[in-house]
Amino acid sequence: MTPAPSPSVVARGLSKRFGDFVAVDDISFEIPSGQIFGFLGPNGAGKTTTIRMLLGLVKPSSGTGSVLGYDIIHETEAIRRRIGYMSQKFSLYNDLTVVENLDFYAGVYGVTGAQLRERKRYILEMAGLTGRERVLTRNLSGGWKQRLALGTAIIHEPQVLFLDEPTAGVDPISRRAFWDLLYELADAGTTIMVTTHYMDEAEHCQGLAFIQRGRLQAIGSPQDIKAREMHGQVFEINCDRPDAAVAALRQAGRFPEVALYGSLIHVVTEDPERDQPAILKMLAERGVVVATMDAIAPSLEDVFIASARRVT
Repeated sequence: MTPAPSPSVVARGLSKRFGDFVAVDDISFEIPSGQIFGFLGPNGAGKTTTIRMLLGLVKPSSGTGSVLGYDIIHETEAIRRRIGYMSQKFSLYNDLTVVENLDFYAGVYGVTGAQLRERKRYILEMAGLTGRERVLTRNLSGGWKQRLALGTAIIHEPQVLFLDEPTAGVDPISRRAFWDLLYELADAGTTIMVTTHYMDEAEHCQGLAFIQRGRLQAIGSPQDIKAREMHGQVFEINCDRPDAAVAALRQAGRFPEVALYGSLIHVVTEDPERDQPAILKMLAERGVVVATMDAIAPSLEDVFIASARRVT
């Protein structure tokens, strides 16, 4: 039997404290080679601090980890030569052109000659920047800057790519195009760890972890997390007065979760046969007209909200 390949990224009991504040609290996970692994959580949850520990930019208060088999405390230089990193603020030089940015980062990683020419050709084509080589970076739209930043992060063909909120503030069409590029990289064997707060992006990760207040709340594939972490049935309600309906359902105090999704309401119940008629009666008594009430499979957002409620 062929042994399973070693994971590209390993965290074991990682913690980081800043004085009395615990930014990351005893987290452990592994990322298999070639997987897109999503780190989902709100601002301040500990996502960026975790990535910075794995990159060797921040020393853990306790715990250990490895990237490509290299220790994150004692072998940081070896790690940095083999990984790519794209931060929340795109690390681009606005006074340089597209190709000058690529040349600069190629120089940082020692990419020269024929390899550099081939990498620039590939990146410009991949990112749709062919014909824009001489455009100043400051004149690019947010979506083009995002793709260029990805290009500078992979100029040296890293084995592992760390992306910290790479699509924050970018329009939906550019976000979708960016994720198409990530799938191409993963299909070619690149391991990708990406932090996000977009549920649709998290749904398309092969592995996923929820982090809240520095602690991992759930880990697995999106399908596994939904099956394991969501307790009860989700009802989706379409009615004429959703705000009044939410208030009434929450006031009842008998449902684990009541949340508004646009104009629709999601209600989680642990006894659907008992609660479905009770919900309809309760809303009718408040003068709420229900158009439809359907049992649905939980979304990742349903599960994440339920997880957040348990923490608070």
